[in-house]
Parts: sequence; structure tokens; C-alpha cells
Amino acid sequence: MKLSRRRLQKGATSVEFALVFLIFLTFVLAVTDFSRMLYTWNAAGEATRAGARYAAVCDDTFNQAAVLARMQNVLPQITTINVLWEDELGNTSCTPATCAGVTVTIVGLQYRWISPIAGLAALAPMAMPTFKTYLPREIMGQDPNSSTICP
Repeated sequence: MKLSRRRLQKGATSVEFALVFLIFLTFVLAVTDFSRMLYTWNAAGEATRAGARYAAVCDDTFNQAAVLARMQNVLPQITTINVLWEDELGNTSCTPATCAGVTVTIVGLQYRWISPIAGLAALAPMAMPTFKTYLPREIMGQDPNSSTICP
């Protein structure tokens, strides 16, 4: 039985389409994954800013769990933070009356890849850099621009 040339051409076209589609799909997934990584990076910076603002403005300044909860509203993957309240000399043993500012740091944030290319290259999650924000102390419990920052 002899196969026609047209039938052989259809099979070759299907194989070529499958190969090109696989490359295209890998590229689309890689672009999507890289975009997710940039979003996570930006959200982590925004979360440290929001946490430092909450710690500098609100009455319960020495409540690290409340600061973490505020930061998790922006980026739920955050599990570990450091909050340091400092006086003007850099001492961390200050009271709400003597604190000059607060530093909020995200520690150990990991980014998990979803695309197969990144997953094959490195199966372990990627460690994100340390994100840190310092804000000077404001009038505790009062923010002239917003009444919703402190619950």
C-alpha cells in the first residue's frame, strides 16, 4: 500500500506545529512567571512600606503581630519580619514617647516558580533579597491624611 504525498505532508505539518507550539508555550509561561516574580518583588517592597507606616503611626506600636498582619494584607506569603523601634541614638530600648523611628524588614521570603523551564533549572524556590524600610515616628494614632490606617 502506497501512501499519498499529500497524506505524508499533513503528518509533517502536525509534527512541525507540535514542536513550534511547545516552544511558544514555554516562552509564554516563562514570561508569565517572570512577571509574577516582578509583581512579588514590588509587593514585598510595598508591604514593608505599609508595615513601617502602620508601626510609625498607630498606638499599638510595639505589637509586631499587628504589623505582620498589615503586611500580609499586601503579600500573604510573608511569614517572618523584624521590627526595630529606635531612639535618636540608635538604641532599640525605647518607649513610645522616646522612639524616633521604626525599621521593618522582611526576612527569608521565597519565590516559587510555576513554569517548567525554571522548575527544571532549579527545583528549589528562589530566595528573594531582604526588603527593608525605615520611617520616622509620627504623631502616634493620628494621621491627618487618613483615618483608616489604624483600626
